[in-house]
Amino acid sequence: MLIAGLTGSIGMGKSTAAARLRAIGVAVCDADAEVHELYRGAAVAPIEAAFPGVAPGGTVDRQKLSAALLADPSALPRLEAIVHPLVQAAERQFLIEVQRAGGQLAVLEIPLLFETNGDARCDVTIVVSAGAEAQRARVLARPGMSEAKLAAILARQMPDEEKRRRADFVVDTSTTIEATERQIDAIVSALRERRGTAFQRLWAGR
Repeated sequence: MLIAGLTGSIGMGKSTAAARLRAIGVAVCDADAEVHELYRGAAVAPIEAAFPGVAPGGTVDRQKLSAALLADPSALPRLEAIVHPLVQAAERQFLIEVQRAGGQLAVLEIPLLFETNGDARCDVTIVVSAGAEAQRARVLARPGMSEAKLAAILARQMPDEEKRRRADFVVDTSTTIEATERQIDAIVSALRERRGTAFQRLWAGR
């Protein structure tokens, strides 16, 4: 089984790429979706202990947590130390299930793939990318987003140029969804001819 890491900065089109992958039969594990689950479950108690008041009613309030991090950016490693191991455990279970089902390709969709050295746990990497103005317009159109929030997010993310440099494959999402989907299809066709080693080396024996 080959493991591909799918990433890209905020607003670059990861969700569109992941949707296409699923549509053509590729298994995708969305790290952000796993975080949402954890914020309703296993991560609630340790996050509330580290950031008092962000989990009223037994669920982590992402806006309250975001505000806490904006007020004290140095606290981010504390959050990552709680969340990242739990997400990796979920990813491992996902990969085991794909492997048991006979899958030949599995995708880990991870926003901070390179920033967290997640690319070392994959066989290949796919980066989605668009121009800075398109990115900014997409992100600021989201509910609750502001210039300050966008700036804080971008400060935590590796520059797009560097992600493109590190990628095995780059998907240009700056034009149409159809064009993006054609690029995804071509990448998957190429990857189906490959065999990976990351699962056996890094995931199977944990």
